[in-house]
Amino acid sequence: MKLQNKVALITGAARGIGLAVAMRYAEEGARVVLADIADNAVHKAAAEVGHGAIGVQLDVTRPESIDAAIKTTVETFGALDILVNNAGVFDLAPILEITRESYRTVFAVNVEGLLFTLQAAARQMVAQGTGGRIINFSSQAGRRGEGLVGVYCASKAAVLSLTQSAGLDLIRHGIRVNGIAPGVVDTPMWDHVDAKFAEYEGRPIGEKKRLVGEAVPYGRMGKPEDYAGAAVFLASDDAEYVVAQTLNVDGGNWMS
Repeated sequence: MKLQNKVALITGAARGIGLAVAMRYAEEGARVVLADIADNAVHKAAAEVGHGAIGVQLDVTRPESIDAAIKTTVETFGALDILVNNAGVFDLAPILEITRESYRTVFAVNVEGLLFTLQAAARQMVAQGTGGRIINFSSQAGRRGEGLVGVYCASKAAVLSLTQSAGLDLIRHGIRVNGIAPGVVDTPMWDHVDAKFAEYEGRPIGEKKRLVGEAVPYGRMGKPEDYAGAAVFLASDDAEYVVAQTLNVDGGNWMS
């Protein structure tokens, strides 16, 4: 087992990629804390993961909520070794229709929430004196601009940059910060994405999702389970010399 007795906190873990990573981490021997703003759902997800996993409610836009989640993690399992920053939200609109409310919501979760969850986890890891692993989920959208997705793309580009900066700064404490950039992933969030594209592009519901899946060189959209292996790798000793990098895991959609 690659993560035997490591303690991992995973945000946005009630479903989708976060839940898939939690399941794989538990199978690899980690003691897992699933965190999500959806309180009931995250406790059900923790029961589904098993292996002693627990669920905690976490709103990454509230500092006291971040601190409480880390406190619960340490009080329950004695340490924090791995943080997976997976919580995120999506919105889209043409540039001329972007609202300040949409901008603030997306950046509050995808950038500010990620940064200050990372900061709180890193402070705990520094205090422990044993290093740690932090994995930030960006997106292929952070590698390029898209006409209807300006705010989301910018937020995920910020995650790429923060991963580089945090990786370079925190490695002196033995904390490896890296990222994963998914492509298009078949999760409940993509149903929301598809509906938004249908609204702005005049498409039938389901057509955008079908088209982007067909366009992936691998031949299909990603599944949440497709990202668990990369998350295990970056959290394990196999990635000891990997610092400040973001891995593209996207079926060949983007090369960089």
